[in-house]
Amino acid sequence: MKQILWFRRDLRIADSAILSFAKDEVLPIFIFDKNILDKLERDDKRVTFIYNSVLKLKQDLKEIGLHLAIFYSTPKEVFESLKNQGFDSILCSVDFDNYAKKRDEEIAKIIPMQTFTDSFITHPNDCLKADKTPYKVFTPYYKNLSVIWNSYRLEEFETNKNLKLISYDFDFIPTLENMGFIKQTLPQFLQKSTDELLEDFEQKIDNYKIDRDFFDKNATSNLAIHLRFGLISPRQVFNKIKELKARTENKEFFIRELFWREFYNYILFHFPKSETSNLNEIKVNWNEDETVFQKWCEGNTGVPIIDAAMRYFNLTGTMHNRLRMIVSSYLTKNLLVDWKKGERYFASKLLDYEASSNVGSWQWAASTGADSVPYFRIFNPYLQSAKFDKDAVFIKSVIPELKDVNTKLIHSENGVQSNLFLDYPKQIVSIEFSRKRAIEEFKRANNEKC
Repeated sequence: MKQILWFRRDLRIADSAILSFAKDEVLPIFIFDKNILDKLERDDKRVTFIYNSVLKLKQDLKEIGLHLAIFYSTPKEVFESLKNQGFDSILCSVDFDNYAKKRDEEIAKIIPMQTFTDSFITHPNDCLKADKTPYKVFTPYYKNLSVIWNSYRLEEFETNKNLKLISYDFDFIPTLENMGFIKQTLPQFLQKSTDELLEDFEQKIDNYKIDRDFFDKNATSNLAIHLRFGLISPRQVFNKIKELKARTENKEFFIRELFWREFYNYILFHFPKSETSNLNEIKVNWNEDETVFQKWCEGNTGVPIIDAAMRYFNLTGTMHNRLRMIVSSYLTKNLLVDWKKGERYFASKLLDYEASSNVGSWQWAASTGADSVPYFRIFNPYLQSAKFDKDAVFIKSVIPELKDVNTKLIHSENGVQSNLFLDYPKQIVSIEFSRKRAIEEFKRANNEKC
């Protein structure tokens, strides 16, 4: 038997489904997909991270007697070139976004494919209501999976040690420059291994539930990007968190967050149209003023916490989870801009971008999706910054012109603008007016639906 092991978002050798189920002769490959890369900016940090991770995977495979053939092409071109070499099948991890499904349907017509649920703990079909329909609310979905999250340990895949490497040209390695990209400096935490990040997190987990909301604290696991590209599996994260010497309730709180990632993937699988349209099917009269959206993108809204979050995001490709909620609420409710615009903007820069989580989070904030925030609950950005960045440590670190401004002004509407010595953007719209406008519009949209 001859098999192609197609690594995609599972860039590891530990707990690898394809290395476990592979048999006999194998050709491990990775494709730098032109269909994806051609749409990215030359300075996209994710490409540098993936590139480094692929080279690490190549080395790890060599250490277990295998290797990695690297391609810079489209999947169709690669498999068309391999189809006459006697391969029985392609083994890969399943993916559920629109592009991935269309790509895999195309490739399966060239060489048969075997897919495995390796980027998530559960397959979406494994958790249904009694009437065999999918859940739309997280809590009953999560309770249905209690047998899993109550477990002390999840079984991990063992690598088949009897694999034979097919002879191939493994020397070709395209450079970032060959592919049209500029090598980027990555945040320091991305230069740490997953084991090092978990060791760091062990010191933080007992304060995670509270500290994770504060912008100036490094209180999270920093594993989202590694999970996204499969440098560590969600099963491994689950097992390692369970093993930590921490209070049980704090470990369980983190694991619940891990299953929100599962839930959003579950929703995208069962409701694929939600990737591009409102899951609850309401029709909102969105604000089509492109200038307003661009000010939000640039961090020039006149609201310090929104501006700091967006400017930091544009610089680093990262954003604190509560900041994501605040800026998405502001865009979709206060500015009344379609969540799909915000989702696409995040998709273009977010280092840990994952279609299911990004779409799910944006629909949550916009009150259009599964288990979303009620439309009348709208974040006040000034109250949020006062509560979670009391001394404006985060805001001042990103917006240096505010470093000497009284924090009370920063946390007060139009407070910064009252300082005559500052040339700071005017606020686009008042918080109270925009809040009332959003509630009226969403009330109309929901009533008309009924």
